[in-house]
Parts: sequence; structure tokens; C-alpha cells
Amino acid sequence: MTQSNPAVPAASLSSSPGIHGTGATKPGPLALWVMLSGTFLVVLDFFIVNVALPSMQHELLASTATLQLVVAGYGLATAAGLITGGRLGDLFGRRRMFMLGLLLFTLASAACGFAPNAELLVAARVLQGLAGALLQPQVLAMIGLAYTGEDRARAFAAYGLTLGLGATLGQLVGGLLIHADLAGLGWRSCFLINVPIGLLALALAPRLIPPLANSGSNSKLDLAGMLLVAAGSVAVVLPLVEGRQQGWPLWSWLCLAAALPLLAAFAFQQRRLAAHGGAPLVAPVLLANRRFVMGLFTTLAFYVGNASLYFVLALYLQQGLALDPLSSGIVFTSLAVGFFAASMAGARLARRFGGKPPIALGALVLAAGHALQFVNVAGWAGHTHVAAWMVPLLLVQGAGLGMVMAPLVSTVLAGLPPQHAGVASGVLSMVQQASNALGVALIGILFYGRLGDAPDAAAYASAFGVALVYLMVSALVVALLHRRANRKPSAQV
Repeated sequence: MTQSNPAVPAASLSSSPGIHGTGATKPGPLALWVMLSGTFLVVLDFFIVNVALPSMQHELLASTATLQLVVAGYGLATAAGLITGGRLGDLFGRRRMFMLGLLLFTLASAACGFAPNAELLVAARVLQGLAGALLQPQVLAMIGLAYTGEDRARAFAAYGLTLGLGATLGQLVGGLLIHADLAGLGWRSCFLINVPIGLLALALAPRLIPPLANSGSNSKLDLAGMLLVAAGSVAVVLPLVEGRQQGWPLWSWLCLAAALPLLAAFAFQQRRLAAHGGAPLVAPVLLANRRFVMGLFTTLAFYVGNASLYFVLALYLQQGLALDPLSSGIVFTSLAVGFFAASMAGARLARRFGGKPPIALGALVLAAGHALQFVNVAGWAGHTHVAAWMVPLLLVQGAGLGMVMAPLVSTVLAGLPPQHAGVASGVLSMVQQASNALGVALIGILFYGRLGDAPDAAAYASAFGVALVYLMVSALVVALLHRRANRKPSAQV
């Protein structure tokens, strides 16, 4: 990118020093792409697996429940380990933990690609998720510490762009790989493609990414906090991922009921540890920052509609309109094009709106895109014209996503002190993961509830229309929360 993106307020940028002044060399553009390769792989593997599930089931003779674990095991392990992963980076070095996470993710990807049966595939996916939880928070933390001023704004914008492209391109990349059937690998290439990328990034990381100083805080790891937050995360995410598919059994409600006391115990333990001079996993002062907390709520509102959109769109294209995976992926490309174009124009848009990222406007554009898509699907239900009209409207929806996602990360993390960089990144990433799971669960209830037991093309159109209404409400809530969070200045940590 050649233009600045004022996604982070100038005051916040100047108050949070990077590595400059510490004797380290400023990392160049290639270093940023090495960092972002880790994020791209983690996000891509969350979405790319969906298009490969039918092939997996056929080759491995896997049950539907096992296939659900292929998806859920990855997301669950990632969500449960993100805060701990961020804290490990704070304590033992972000570059070191980034490289360790990337190595483990690459090895786990190879294990997924060569898995001889469904059970080992599930185990490898859990390991892949844990590696992603170690890897992903380091990227945000390293960007916050390695860059300052407009360089940091551009780096955060590139991070948001990477998140969106990993999600929107997952369907297309998976469809292309399965269609190409390289060396007869079929669905296995969806995992094995990570290996050369991971190995190349590992070779370049020590040469391009400078060492970043540790926070200098207490070096003891809060094991009790790790266990409580992991248990609380599992209690929230597991029933949301698995509950609907299994008809909301009793265990799913018991898990959700246990989540609140577990997270309350975690909060109490963190405050108590901080009061006694210890090193809590999440410093309570971090959650006292109003801008950060409001940013987390905005992130939650956005991401309950993010993965949900990809989920129902894939179902409607492949089952409602009977498109094959490759054709479905090609339609998805228009969403990615709109996202990319809006993300690249973020700096110009921000300058036109007084130097602030147009997140609220982007959310309104996204809501309008959902509304127009609803009119298209309802008006052309059962006709071939609906697919043709979806393409330009997906461009609008993608543009709305790009206007929100690219600058949202930087606005949430702006102004936080360096010693909280890893943990704050882990908290933000965990909110994103949990919100994805929550959104898919909620939209699944609406979509399948409207679809009925004997779906036809009209039923799929009706179900997709209901989902679009949900997505429109989610986008409007993002606009309202962002405006409220920026209504007046707040004190920083």
C-alpha cells in the first residue's frame, strides 16, 4: 500500500512506542508480509475446510459428528488458547512465540493432509488450532511494537485486509485446489498448501523480523488464570458450535450455564492476583479502558455477522442454487473484490471524513448491501437471475466489510501500552473467534428453522432471506456501537 491509513489516532500512535529507539532496525515491507502470512494461514484454515468436507467424508468414511469435530475442534482449540498465547508472547518474546507457533501450525497442517483416518484428522485439527492460538496474537503484538505513526496505521490496515481475504478467499481457494486435484491429493491439498508457505515464512522470519523486547513484567505464568479462561472459553464456544447440530442436548445447556461462573471466577482471580502484586493473565486495568472495552463490543457485533455471512452464503449457493464448489467459489470472489477495493481505499475515505476511519459508514453500506441482496433473493426466488444479480450486490457487501474490518483492529488496540500488547491481542482475537461461533450458531437456528424438513429452491431462498435480515441488524448494531464509543474522548490506560 502506498497511502497512509489514519485508522489509529495520531495521539495514540505517538504515545505507544514501537521498537524505534531500542537499537533495533525498523522492519521492511517484506517483514510485514512474513508476519501476516501466519494470520492468513490461521484464518484461511478456518474457512477453507468447509468446501472440503464432502470429499473428506467420502474418502475417510467419516460420520457427520466426526466431520463437525473437524471444524469445531480447530475453532474451539484456537479460542481456548488465544489469551494464553498472547501472554506467552509477552513473557518469552513475540518473535520466538511467532516462530514456534508457525512451526507447530505447519507440522499440524502436514499431519492433517496425511491423516489416514478421520480420528487422526480431528486430533491434528485440534493441534492446528492450538498452534494458531499461539501464533495469531503475536502478529498483532509485533505490528504494534515494530511500527509507529503512519507505518503502524498501514500495517494494521494490512492486517485487517489479511483477515478479510483469508475468509473471503477460503471458498475459492478450496474449490480450486479440489478441482485441480494436484497429484491426486484432492481435499488433502487444502491443508498441505500451508506447508511450503509456513516453511518459507519460518526461513525468513529470523532474518527479517527484528527481536522485540519483552514487557519486563513478572515472568511467572498465571496457570490458574490459564485454566479458568480456557474452561470458560470452551464452555461458551463448544455448545454454540455443536449444540445446534445435536439438537441442543442437556450437556450444551449445562456448558452454557457453567460459562458464567467460570468467567466470573476468572475475573475475581485476576483482580485478586493483581491486588497481591502478582502477574495476572489479563491485567484488570486493561479492561478498565473504556475505548478498548467498547471496541470489543463493536468487534463482537461485527463478527457475529462475519462468519455467519460466509456460512449461509455457501449453503445457499451450493444447496439452494445447486452450484458446484468451484462455481460457488467464483461467486465468492466478487465479495473478496469488493472487500479488497474498499480496504485499499480506506486512507482516501478516512481523509474525506476528517481523518477518522469510516467504520460506521462501512457498517451502513454493509447493511444496505444485505438489504439489497434480500430484495434480489425474494424477488427472483426460484429463478436463475438471482445468481447473476448476486455478483454486483456481493461487491457492495464486500465493500462494507472492507470499510469496517480493516480499521477496526487498529481502533480497538490504539493507545494501549506495549506491556499489554500480547494479552490485548489475545483478548481481541478470542472475541473474534467466540463471536464467529456465536454468529454461526444463531444464524444456523434461523436458517435451518425456516428451511424445514423438505427444502426446495424456494425454501432455501426464504431461509437465506431470514439470514440476511439477521445480518442487516448485526451491521446496524456495529454502526450504533462505534458511534457511541467515539462520541466523546475517554481516558486511556
